[in-house]
Amino acid sequence: MPLDTYGVLAGTLHRHFRDQPDSTGRWFHVNLEVDAPAGRYRCAVDVDAKQSDIGVQWKVFTLHASVLDPVASPSPGYHDLARVSGSGAIDYLRHPALADRPGCLFVRRPPAGIQRFLDRLNPPRPWVSGSYLEASQALEPILVPGRPVLIFGEPFDEGLGMHNIHQNQGDPSASQWWPDNGTWQDGATLTRREDGLFDVFVSRFSTQADATDTAGHPLPPATP
Repeated sequence: MPLDTYGVLAGTLHRHFRDQPDSTGRWFHVNLEVDAPAGRYRCAVDVDAKQSDIGVQWKVFTLHASVLDPVASPSPGYHDLARVSGSGAIDYLRHPALADRPGCLFVRRPPAGIQRFLDRLNPPRPWVSGSYLEASQALEPILVPGRPVLIFGEPFDEGLGMHNIHQNQGDPSASQWWPDNGTWQDGATLTRREDGLFDVFVSRFSTQADATDTAGHPLPPATP
């Protein structure tokens, strides 16, 4: 089954801080404190998998507010989202503004002018792999105190907060997270700039697939 609850928190960023390092010297989350009518939320963004054999990957980019409708300007507070296209929910693999470009449209690489045009329409956004420190450093520049923020993920069972602010599909069958797989329930951190554009941070773990079925489970590798 997918996550128990999924939605978006709209508020104002108060500050951020990293978890204290554990005995191996790793930080696991960058924590955001977000002010909303119900109070101050703690939003825990994963920047390390807590396991040495599972790495973290991320992307940072900018989106126009219009591509996020109908949740570009929600009222402050937490809002449940239907896990379907068009509800405002996030899906890294299916949302038009987030999904990687479709397969090649040309038998051969197109001329440079056409390629530049295609890149403007749908810029390539490769996943970046690195350490918890590099992931933290990629996220923190967009965390400007006072900015309006949208945090997509799962609310805490108790208290004010959000977690699972990362890809929530594509986990392998042998993992403990397999039951949480689902489509249109991915997490994301968005902060709104003065020009109205959103800076976006999304992340996933290296074991999560980049192609999933309608239940959010990994698709088998394509046969040659």
